[in-house]
Amino acid sequence: MSIALLVLFGVIALLGVPLSLSLGLSAVITLWYYDLPVSMITQNMATSINSFLLIAVPLFILAGQIMERGGLSERIFDAAEAVVGRFRGGLGYVNIASSFVFGGISGSSVADIASLGPITIRAMTARGYPLPYSAALTLITATLATLVPPSILMIVAASSSGQSVGAALAGGLGPGILLAVALAAYNGYISWRRGYGEMTRHGAGHSFRAIGRAMPAVGAPIIILTGMFSGIVTPTEAAGLAVLYTFLVGFLVYREINLRDLVPLIVHSGRTAGSVLLILMVANAATFIFTVDLLPNKTAGILSNVASSGFATLLLMGIVFLIVGMLMDIVAAALMLIPVMMPAAVLAGVDPLHFVVFMTACLAVGLASPPVGTCLFATAQVARIPVERLTLATIPFYILNVIVLVLVAAFPEIVLWPARLLT
Repeated sequence: MSIALLVLFGVIALLGVPLSLSLGLSAVITLWYYDLPVSMITQNMATSINSFLLIAVPLFILAGQIMERGGLSERIFDAAEAVVGRFRGGLGYVNIASSFVFGGISGSSVADIASLGPITIRAMTARGYPLPYSAALTLITATLATLVPPSILMIVAASSSGQSVGAALAGGLGPGILLAVALAAYNGYISWRRGYGEMTRHGAGHSFRAIGRAMPAVGAPIIILTGMFSGIVTPTEAAGLAVLYTFLVGFLVYREINLRDLVPLIVHSGRTAGSVLLILMVANAATFIFTVDLLPNKTAGILSNVASSGFATLLLMGIVFLIVGMLMDIVAAALMLIPVMMPAAVLAGVDPLHFVVFMTACLAVGLASPPVGTCLFATAQVARIPVERLTLATIPFYILNVIVLVLVAAFPEIVLWPARLLT
């Protein structure tokens, strides 16, 4: 039954049908063919989005849109440049730091590319960094937004797997910081060896002014993260605060956004969130079929015969996550993989929270990978560089990503310690 569903899904998707419709049609046909009640589709779809937590998804998307339109992302970049632009490879560090901070507000890698991408690539190439390197670093730093809180994918994955959303968001900080440090180390080494970038020496006055202008923008992730991890607000309430705060800063402080801009921003955010939540709804119907067919139990049995430890199990699963993440939308991938893989991981002794965060980190690589990586094509368009050339330039960063993933699989405390500390 599960095999029939997956084959149908692959065939329909290859015909060019959107993923949400492909998955929904496959579930309906499978239920009808095996004489199961098709009414389960509507029941599962309605139940899957009946969650207060999922309101955070459109709100964080809207906060990212407001940041881009309201000038907050540009101020964050200028402040980071004023601090570390004087070092060799400084703008590479700026690229990493600004994406980390922006990801702490928007929760979206695509939003990071759309807002910060043009700024960082233009600034780096103007200072002597090769275009392929600038675009590749911008591409891979954008994936940080899928790891650091408030990652939209992490919220969806934690919600659908029954894990604490707050704990999963906190757990994502470990892999996010580890990847950021690895990228910074590589950027420093390659910039020193190849002489990338001009070192900019701003006076103290310029630096303080840039930092001062950025302080209202940087306040957004501080408020969001402090509120969530202190227990004062839920992730959904934090998302509402993010929308309100970023709009007030863009409207009252930077004066680059007004009330008339809100309507198109809300419509665009609603469309984006709608596509994410529609995939969540139809994936829940597919989960019902997997459960009836006992696919999680079968998968657990196969993996227990192949892998002898939790670490080995995660490595095998990581290969699957990377391949699937390269081939389909990562939200749909997460929602299909969780009910199949998570029981097998838990049976092998893997903490369920560790599994969710590790899976999210693996799927994030798919955003930057061919053949369907959303961020890959968005970066190629922003940088005006062929996708093939950008992919080749990103290979060293893919290798760094894999090393980080192996470390996260080997050392669960990278995920579990921040989760315990902050929640």
